[in-house]
Amino acid sequence: MKRIIIALFCIIDYAICPAQIGTWHNYLSYHEVQDICAAGDELFVKASNGLYSYNKNDQSIRTYDKVNGLSDTYITHIKWNKKVGRLLIVYQNQNMDLMQQSGEVVNLSDLYQKSMTADKTVNSICNHEQYAYLACGFGIVKVDMERSEISESYQLNANISRVAIANGNIYARQSNGQVLCGALDDNLLNPNNWKTTTDYDAAIFNEDRTDYNENLELVKELKPGGPKYNHFFNMLFHQGLLYTVGGGWWQFDNYHRPGTIQVLNADKEWNIYQDDFKPAFATKYEDVNAIAIDPLDDSHVMVASCMGVIEFMNGQFQKNYTAGNTDYFESAASNGAPNYVRTDGIVYDQKGNMYCLNSGSTTAIIKRDANGTWSGFMNAALIDKPEHSMRVMKGTMIDSRGLMWFVNAHSEHPAFFCFDPETEEVERYENFSNQDGTNMGVVRVNSVCEDKNGNIWVTTDKGPVYVTKTEIAEPSRGVIQYKVPRNDGTNYADYLLANVNTHCMAIDGGGRKWFGTTDNGVYLISADNNTQIEHFTTLNSPLLSNNIESIAINQETGEVFFGTEYGLCSYMSNSTAPAAEMTDDGVYAYPNPVTPDYNGLITITGLSLDADVKILSSNGQLVAEGRSTGGTFTWNGRDKDGSRVASGIYMVATATSEGNKGVVCKIAVVK
Repeated sequence: MKRIIIALFCIIDYAICPAQIGTWHNYLSYHEVQDICAAGDELFVKASNGLYSYNKNDQSIRTYDKVNGLSDTYITHIKWNKKVGRLLIVYQNQNMDLMQQSGEVVNLSDLYQKSMTADKTVNSICNHEQYAYLACGFGIVKVDMERSEISESYQLNANISRVAIANGNIYARQSNGQVLCGALDDNLLNPNNWKTTTDYDAAIFNEDRTDYNENLELVKELKPGGPKYNHFFNMLFHQGLLYTVGGGWWQFDNYHRPGTIQVLNADKEWNIYQDDFKPAFATKYEDVNAIAIDPLDDSHVMVASCMGVIEFMNGQFQKNYTAGNTDYFESAASNGAPNYVRTDGIVYDQKGNMYCLNSGSTTAIIKRDANGTWSGFMNAALIDKPEHSMRVMKGTMIDSRGLMWFVNAHSEHPAFFCFDPETEEVERYENFSNQDGTNMGVVRVNSVCEDKNGNIWVTTDKGPVYVTKTEIAEPSRGVIQYKVPRNDGTNYADYLLANVNTHCMAIDGGGRKWFGTTDNGVYLISADNNTQIEHFTTLNSPLLSNNIESIAINQETGEVFFGTEYGLCSYMSNSTAPAAEMTDDGVYAYPNPVTPDYNGLITITGLSLDADVKILSSNGQLVAEGRSTGGTFTWNGRDKDGSRVASGIYMVATATSEGNKGVVCKIAVVK
């Protein structure tokens, strides 16, 4: 065994390897401290609807999420029960966890799974002995913290805001201020044993904030890590950095999100751009929907918002370009507010020219060239109402041909567009009849993306469609809804993700398509569109929410990032960008050595597209083989019979898709 390990270190000199294929990671905010529960020298902190703990003795911080033990996400309440020594965690969907100080978690999902028309919302928690009394929208739920069960549920047909225990009685204050009372030794399941009362001390309903007040200043100094906000409406990768903005306003039922640019580096550290400035003609910085990085200077960043374009240099605010201080920008005609300047889409071309979209104005496309000169453009194809552009133009993307694509996400005129910056011609695609002549009934167009073959894909509320690269100049022909063969002996096929509200998409290194939906999680579809490889939801994975707002892929590592309504998480996929050429330095395997306790996938990376890979034993026997996905190949450490291979050195022989011999690397296996 020692000889194998020594041989390994002669072969491999990689100190740090990427994360294991198939693993998940959460990037949650802990910025806003909301509640603190003291459990001896341990503090449990609810912050930004997440949870972490701080040990006063050793100053250690531990964060908790769906990846490392919690059952759900977006925490609304926490309560420590001193008698039992457990923390009750209540989530927004009324799922619950009981957690011990050691971190061990027991899930209590009865209330979450209970089918009922009444409001199940938990408004507050009251502890009494081993029980937690939950004030709910329909009455009270009594949780036995010791036995990990819901022991009773009191249907009071009233929205209970707070519960209190005093003098052998239980008191329930309703949202209208009236108070119901019952004796603890009565049958409280009987509604007749609850009476309206005014005979009580109002102070019994006062919330005990001692732990919060005594520890807040200490907690404010803690650094649990993470972004500042859990908002990730739009994301893009540039030079190994993940740039994100939060979104806001019209996407979220008039909910204004704080303006934010949050950048994640390769060391999983966040850089938060300056956000304490006041934009021009606006009261505060908010509703930032898209981001673009200057290719001539990546310290120069522009973001598009509902108040015009905002410029940053090295993370510091420079200027807000908007109506009133810059030509061509106009407020949206439908609103009339002077500071409501809709620029939801923005992009740079490779020459350093910036393009942004100005919805609801007389200038639809605004350009700022590399020298800082502004110009504007309008075309009849971009007009929504007389002389004004489409109302929700967004999702700007420049394809491999240099053409700029974007969508109009408004329900009155669902469409997508192609703008040629050289000729200033515009094509408008609004015919959503598929190749069979069926009108899909599309109400909302969400995003546009180019696949590895140059086809243009569009996500809609009725599923994804595309236009082939040869039919781009013929918008009147409609769109293609890909047909997935059933392969059941018939000639029948089904449309790909038909009627699934697809919101966003991204293409990985293997040409596979990742689709994010508004309520159905994430789909991974093969490059040929025929196979659903994955369907991640909150029920079968650590995905934070089934509502996906954005997707971005680190093509170098294969990590796929999902911006959800509850924050950012990622999945380490088995596809990376293919190498143009396989080299001895570029092709390597990890983990290496493969230790006896490791049962995951072994990853070979640095491969060319669709490379042929063979795993050989030291005596030349073929153990496994296959083709790379993008630049990556995975091996489960087993032979063709499914048995785990013996200890030894295994050769990885590669060849290009054309059959040209590639490089060889080695893997040490210790069984």
